[in-house]
Amino acid sequence: MNINELGEFGLVDRLAKKIQIRNASTLKGVGDDAAVIAASSRCSLLSTDMLLEGIHFDLTYVPMKHLGYKAAMASFSDVYAMNGYPQQMVVSLGISKRFGVEHIEELYEGMLLACERHGVDLVGGDTSTSLTGLTIGVSVLGECEPDKVVYRSGAKPTDLVCLTGSLGSAYMGLLLLEREKKVFEVNPNAAPQLTGHEQIIEKYLKPEANREAILSLREADVVPTSMIDISDGLASDMLQICKQSGVGAHIYLDKIPIAKQCMDMAEEMNFDAVTAALNGGEDYELLFTIPLSLHSKVKDLGGAAIIGHIVEQSKGALLIPPNGEPVRLQAQGFR
Repeated sequence: MNINELGEFGLVDRLAKKIQIRNASTLKGVGDDAAVIAASSRCSLLSTDMLLEGIHFDLTYVPMKHLGYKAAMASFSDVYAMNGYPQQMVVSLGISKRFGVEHIEELYEGMLLACERHGVDLVGGDTSTSLTGLTIGVSVLGECEPDKVVYRSGAKPTDLVCLTGSLGSAYMGLLLLEREKKVFEVNPNAAPQLTGHEQIIEKYLKPEANREAILSLREADVVPTSMIDISDGLASDMLQICKQSGVGAHIYLDKIPIAKQCMDMAEEMNFDAVTAALNGGEDYELLFTIPLSLHSKVKDLGGAAIIGHIVEQSKGALLIPPNGEPVRLQAQGFR
């Protein structure tokens, strides 16, 4: 269906029918000039992301439903990286004339599925015509107790550097999809060779913000001294913590968890799996620091690895291999 047949208001009404409200703090969602959110004694956390076609995603191999899911998860992850919980979301779209109503419905299906799984209310947004493809703007409002908000600026020398999950899969998934796209451009009849690589493809197309890690930290009564989500690559994001905290960091190469599927794909493509882990980005895992005294608590947390420690700024931010000389961490991730 052509969007012009519905018009902006008709499209909004059609999309709004599927929206469910889950949080008591959402007093008014879609349907007015602004959403109404109940104030509380907690801190509000507000994050926004913009995704541009051709820069952040390629619709040749990214399904609209997956794109909607990923757009939501990217913003949820920012709130989790502050040690908070996302609660409300607004979405703005710039839509070119090549998209039909069904395309936008698929996009919203992905967003609403993400909201359902993470207990978030989609409370509004805006739509506009675009002359340059699809543009997606997502803003998320979350909350956290004032004494539990975690910034990038709190890391201190002797703190341990910890990481949830494993790295590199998302980037290798992207490389695989780009490879198959090139084959398709040469031979549109060629079947894509994706069998056996479902994990890395899903990690790129349909990432999951790590809510479980925040719940585990809360249950263990651990408040990190600093935290950031891995969206631009481990090296880049570690350097962000170092910069904001005025410290250095020593990261041990053999302690970095790299997914087996990432290593398998890297070997097949003659690519360095360590490069994927350090610089690939979009894994949406959490990188955080804790005082040395909490070592035993984090050691027992499932899915968290200790990969290094914080040092004085003068000692630099270094990657330390098992054998050989340390090398300086460099920000080579997505910019």
